[in-house]
Amino acid sequence: MSASLPAAGLAFVKMNGLGNDFAVVRAPLDWSPAEAQVRAWGDRQAGIGFDQLVVLSESGEGPWVRFWNQDGGEVSACGNGSRAVAWLMMEAAGADAARFRTRAGPLAAARAGDHRVTVDMGPPRLRWDEIPLAEEMDTRGIELQVGPIDAPLVHTPGAVSMGNPHVVFFTDRQDDAFVRGTGSLIEHHPLFPEGVNVGFANVLAPDRIRLRVWERGAGLTKACGTGACAALVAAHRRGLTGRAATLELDGGELQIVWDADTDHVHMTGAVAVEGTGVLPA
Repeated sequence: MSASLPAAGLAFVKMNGLGNDFAVVRAPLDWSPAEAQVRAWGDRQAGIGFDQLVVLSESGEGPWVRFWNQDGGEVSACGNGSRAVAWLMMEAAGADAARFRTRAGPLAAARAGDHRVTVDMGPPRLRWDEIPLAEEMDTRGIELQVGPIDAPLVHTPGAVSMGNPHVVFFTDRQDDAFVRGTGSLIEHHPLFPEGVNVGFANVLAPDRIRLRVWERGAGLTKACGTGACAALVAAHRRGLTGRAATLELDGGELQIVWDADTDHVHMTGAVAVEGTGVLPA
């Protein structure tokens, strides 16, 4: 299958990163789809079906990449989507590295093997107002719990922004019903003025974490790249892991490293091309 980027217009390449799937489109920088249109395209019964729409554009500053969640809302960052579009860019250019801008800041990516990409996701944002939270708190463990006051089911999650807001609960309870129920409850909690992605992390060893993520605007997904980065950062800040770990997600594994010298988080994982098509009108 050709790895060429689609021509200008509404042609797309369908890709996934560990099952977290995208429609990647090349379009002008001033092109923005309507929320209702994104929802229709993303619908898995009536549309193409995807977790995110990824739009690659050219500008005088170089390539720009933008992301829309399945619910039609634009978001600043998407880790798996960044790996996917970086792979397409490297294939098209015959290169081993790619750089592009996002609303969360510039990103750099490099090949890490066959259909594997490492993305430098930049430094985590750790101040309460960077995430953002509605009030000042220690983001190593914020004042939030689910369940009875005297016996909460989960509590005191870490809060991290990787260009988009995350909270990470440390728990071994990761069944579908609990993740869906708790994630949907927390996603729009008033503590998070921009909404929040909700991670459920079970630390298996100092270098291994089992993670499930309820993604803001997309629901329970097979993998979340920024969620994996946030989980490693939150776990290390609590003294539960080192600065590097393998994150086990429903769709596969990501290797996450929080570099002590640069403060940048590096994410490595696989990408796959599923097919091509044209977005319906």
